[in-house]
Amino acid sequence: MVLLPSLFDGLARSVSMKKGKNQNNETDGGREAAESMAKDAKKNEMMLCSSGTVNSNKSNDFASICSKRGQKGTNQDSAIVWEKFGCQEDMIFCGIFDGHGPWGHIVAKRVKKSVPASLLCNWQKALSLTSLPHQLDTEFNSTFHHFDIWKQSYLKTYADVDLELKHHPGIDAFRSGTTALTIIKQGEHLVIANVGDSRAVLATTSDDGKLVPLQLTVDFKPNIPEEAERILQCNGRVFCLRDEPGVYRVWTPNGDTPGLALSRAIGDHCVKEFGLISVPDVTQRNITNNDQFVILATDGVWDVISNEEAVEIVSSTEDREKSAKKLVQCAMRAWKYKKRGIAMDDTSAICLFFHPKLSQQVNFVKASAYAKMAKLG
Repeated sequence: MVLLPSLFDGLARSVSMKKGKNQNNETDGGREAAESMAKDAKKNEMMLCSSGTVNSNKSNDFASICSKRGQKGTNQDSAIVWEKFGCQEDMIFCGIFDGHGPWGHIVAKRVKKSVPASLLCNWQKALSLTSLPHQLDTEFNSTFHHFDIWKQSYLKTYADVDLELKHHPGIDAFRSGTTALTIIKQGEHLVIANVGDSRAVLATTSDDGKLVPLQLTVDFKPNIPEEAERILQCNGRVFCLRDEPGVYRVWTPNGDTPGLALSRAIGDHCVKEFGLISVPDVTQRNITNNDQFVILATDGVWDVISNEEAVEIVSSTEDREKSAKKLVQCAMRAWKYKKRGIAMDDTSAICLFFHPKLSQQVNFVKASAYAKMAKLG
């Protein structure tokens, strides 16, 4: 049965206490409570929005973050890891955002701030309005039901944030936008939501004992048949410039703008009526003992580093605290010889580990053995 978590009671009360006020005010109350949680998390060092690490005391989760500016000016990438997401002991939120356009860095930072709070609010509302029917008491159906709640919450969140940007008085998101790749790890359940071409790759152990990559997301480029069909049906155009063979971009029907190399983004309202959408692709995975870690990275990494190479780089980094930094450094070096003459893009990565290192497990076993021997002695 789905229960409204007790730590969300504050959110629920903030909504119910606004009797007599309209629904928008009620939503604002829930959003304010969620934003208050975010401030507390940052104050208590459970939220990281810059390069560094997050090490959970209540679970085996360990996250490493790194972001480096490229050669195009201001770093337009933004990242966040929030441990105990929404005050839930078994939950962690990770997000990576790659801005573009004149206001791209501001849009990415705004979306990074808005998505977690809005998602919490929408998830709480969805939980309060649902219960798990008795006929769905099998593990499979229960998991699917929980995923559906997350999916609907994500769909509403991305739509709300995109609309908020459109009407924001201090941010110009008409020709600027951002990707938005986020994950929720709740216990052993992973939910992934993606807009744009940032990518999530899972490192898992195959049957023959090798660590292999499993791409969890789609790079939403305009030349994907389904994406191109939608854009063309909305009178948008998709083509490459002569000096950029293979780089497909979205264009307005009668103009030479914006030339966006994405088919989905938050912001970029100049082409929203011409087929660009902010609807996330939401998927799930139940984490097994074979799954070791997940990498979230912007296209500055994936343009020069393959999935296999990324998994090898992260897994071979002895100090997990430096895993994201090592991946970003390798990408920056690869730009110099794979993309000669092209300005290096911003490069950012989050590495989220699911299990303690083998050495830590061995030390724990040894400590337990010594404790038993001491008792016997």
